[in-house]
Amino acid sequence: MDAAIQQKVDQWLNGNYDAETKAGIQKLAVENADELADAFYKNLEFGTGGLRGIMGIGTNRMNKYTVGMATQGYANYLKKCFDKVSVAIAHDCRNNSRNFAEIAAGVFAANGIKVYLFEALRPTPELSYTIRTLGCQGGVVLTASHNPKEYNGYKAYWNDGSQLVPPHDKNVIIEVEKIASVDDVKWTGGEENIEMLGKAMDEKYLEMVKGLSIYPDVCAAQNNLKIVYTSIHGTGIILVPDALKRFGFTNINIVEEQATPDGNFPTVVYPNPEETEAMSIGLAKAKALDADILLGTDPDADRVAIGVKNHKGQWVLLNGNQTAMIAFNYMMEARKAKGIAQPNDMVVKTIVTTNMIDKIAAANNVNCYSVLTGFKWIAELIREKEGKENYIIGGEESFGLMIGDKVRDKDAISAVALCCEMAAYEKNKGRSLFDKLIDLYLQYGFYKESLVNITKKGMNGAKEIAAMMEGYRSNPPQQLDGKPVAQLLDYELQVGKNLLTGESWKINLPKSNVLQFILEDGTSISARPSGTEPKIKFYFSVNTKLNSAAEFDATEKILDDSIERIVAEMGLK
Repeated sequence: MDAAIQQKVDQWLNGNYDAETKAGIQKLAVENADELADAFYKNLEFGTGGLRGIMGIGTNRMNKYTVGMATQGYANYLKKCFDKVSVAIAHDCRNNSRNFAEIAAGVFAANGIKVYLFEALRPTPELSYTIRTLGCQGGVVLTASHNPKEYNGYKAYWNDGSQLVPPHDKNVIIEVEKIASVDDVKWTGGEENIEMLGKAMDEKYLEMVKGLSIYPDVCAAQNNLKIVYTSIHGTGIILVPDALKRFGFTNINIVEEQATPDGNFPTVVYPNPEETEAMSIGLAKAKALDADILLGTDPDADRVAIGVKNHKGQWVLLNGNQTAMIAFNYMMEARKAKGIAQPNDMVVKTIVTTNMIDKIAAANNVNCYSVLTGFKWIAELIREKEGKENYIIGGEESFGLMIGDKVRDKDAISAVALCCEMAAYEKNKGRSLFDKLIDLYLQYGFYKESLVNITKKGMNGAKEIAAMMEGYRSNPPQQLDGKPVAQLLDYELQVGKNLLTGESWKINLPKSNVLQFILEDGTSISARPSGTEPKIKFYFSVNTKLNSAAEFDATEKILDDSIERIVAEMGLK
């Protein structure tokens, strides 16, 4: 074994770690030396969003020691920034999430920090809302979102309820890295600083969600809208059914096979509503019941997936771009129709989310901003524009929406309720959400998006991903699908370049390792390493005119074929 790795192993074997941990290390040393090396070859990185990794023994794993050390560093930074500090803590359904939440609460409390700890699992968006409602300086939610069951994570929040952004993200990382050993952590003492939260906060949050409804009269008229909902064994079951009832819906059909919170996610391979497999039981139930809409949320209930019947009466799942586009359009159109639109309304999306939203916003005279991937950047823009512009909705292609500004992270609870209101609004006119989707394509052009994920695990994975990005950066494609690559946007170098004229300009966004290729016809291809998984992601967006609803299938095939050719030309197949 590498000497540096062996030194870390020896520190754990000889340090103040419990007997079970030491026995586990010794067992791995005998049975699986490669796994032991992977568990210790580096420290689990406290990135700009916190921790995320596989659970287990070692410095490169999520366990009570890495959680405790991260919490000590975060506590130290909070105390540097504020005279009086309080934090809120929530957790999802994952194995060890409650244990990690209690460890984090104990460390904060031992550092003299007031802790509001939820009594049991709660959705991530409620944690964001709670920070704002209680005036906390920070917060933590223990979740690995939609990752596989062996993962867990630790998301750190700031006093506005958003995840950390500069300079706080980097400053917290510096403080966390100063914690050299478990002996630097205050593990116990101060238990009197911990206060439990429960139904009273749920009530406040649900009333806030209810207040987001634009057409309560339509929800009342269509109260029998046939809704199928699956929580995919996650936290959504705690609040989604109640939120739907408060919107006035009475025909709510729960996917019982997936209703019990369970960190083993027994009915799915991958607890991600973006995956058709994860939604398959819900789709079957929606079809059997002849439902109006199917909705699914991920383990911490910040992502939402929608299933609807298409123009042929077949059940399909909308992709994240389609969901965002319909929701953005609804918020702008409905507010205008209701007379509550403001001249300074604004919407926010991310740079890898469909540009069709920009066209819809322009047609409605609403400012549309594009920010880096992640809702913390949407939250930062809200802060920057506060008092000047009125934020109404934000979203990204990865199945996230943030409606209104009371929560500063993606919120699937309010998104489920709003999506059902949108379905009710269309049904009230004798139409479906898919009919509305086609109408929007007819009006603004048919935009089709696709995503390719390439996974590179283990010690060499990060190097391979870095090499791929560097290859595209230094040697960008000159032509794709028979069309010249007109622009290269490099968000890491913060430079945009017209490859046809040589003209360049500065990109006024924070640095981020993202590359975008824009073809002459507006097609865009984006490449970015995931911040939470060992993946590199490629986003494809093509568009053309849709001449009539009857040409939907033929036009979609043209766009799908274009994406297929680009994927093949880039060697990603």
